[in-house]
Amino acid sequence: MWLINLACFRPSGQQEIFSNRVGWARTYMKKAGLLDSPKRGYFKITQRGLKVLAQKPPKIDVSFLEQFKEFIEFRDLKRDKSILKEKSGIETETTPEEALENAYQNLKDELAGDLLQQIKQSPPSLFEKIVVELLVKMGYGGSRKDAGQAIGKSGDEGIDGIIKEDRLGLDIIYIQAKRWDNTVGRPEIQKFAGALQGQRARKGIFITTSNFSKEAHDYAAKIDSKIVLIDGEQLTQYMIDNTIGVTPISNYEIKKIDFDYFTED
Repeated sequence: MWLINLACFRPSGQQEIFSNRVGWARTYMKKAGLLDSPKRGYFKITQRGLKVLAQKPPKIDVSFLEQFKEFIEFRDLKRDKSILKEKSGIETETTPEEALENAYQNLKDELAGDLLQQIKQSPPSLFEKIVVELLVKMGYGGSRKDAGQAIGKSGDEGIDGIIKEDRLGLDIIYIQAKRWDNTVGRPEIQKFAGALQGQRARKGIFITTSNFSKEAHDYAAKIDSKIVLIDGEQLTQYMIDNTIGVTPISNYEIKKIDFDYFTED
C-alpha cells in the first residue's frame, strides 16, 4: 500500500482542507507524469505511474516527485522570481503582501494550465461558445445573442466569424479561431490578412489554443490591417479574469489603517 503525503499542501480560504489537499496532490502527480486527465472528471494512472506503483514506495511526497524532470520544471517556475532577485542582489525576503501575491499568481498559472487542457479536450462547439462569451464579457458584440449570430456564420476565405466592435455596430471585427496543438506560423496569418482585405476589413482577431511563431508575430505587426493574436496562454488568462469556465472559491481582502480617519480637522 502506498501513502500520499499531503502535509506540504496548504488549505485555501473557505475551501475544505481535505478537498484542497487532495486537489493539490492530484495536480502535483499530474505535473510529475504519474496521472492523466483524459476528460472532465476522469483521472487515470499513466505508464510512469504504474511503474512507480510497482516499486511500492512507502509514501509519495514532494521529495519523491523531484526525481521527475517535469515536476522539477513545474516547481522551478514558482521559484523564478526569487532566483531573479538573488541574481540581482535584491533582498529575497518577501512581505506578507508579496507572499500572498506570489501565491495567487502560482494558483492562477496552475489554473490556466488545467483550463487550457480542458478546452483542448472539449468539442469544437464549446470552443466557439467560449469565444463568444469571452468577447461579450470583454465588451464586444453588444449582447450574447448578437455575438452568437455573428460568430460561426461565415466560414469563408479563412474567416470563422464576425462580431461587432461596439453595441452600435460602427465597426466589425473578423475572427479566426483555431483549436490547435501545433504552432501557428506566418502562412496562416497571411491567409487571414488576405481574407480581411477581401472583405475590406481593417481589424481581426486570431485565437488559438496553441501559440504563434515569431514570424507570425512579426508579420502581424508590419501589415496595415490590425490583427490581434491571442494564444492559448492569453486565452486562459482572459477567461480567468472574466470568470469564463471557472468558479471563485475564495476571496481575500487586504486592509490597511486609514490614517485620515484618525486625523482631527
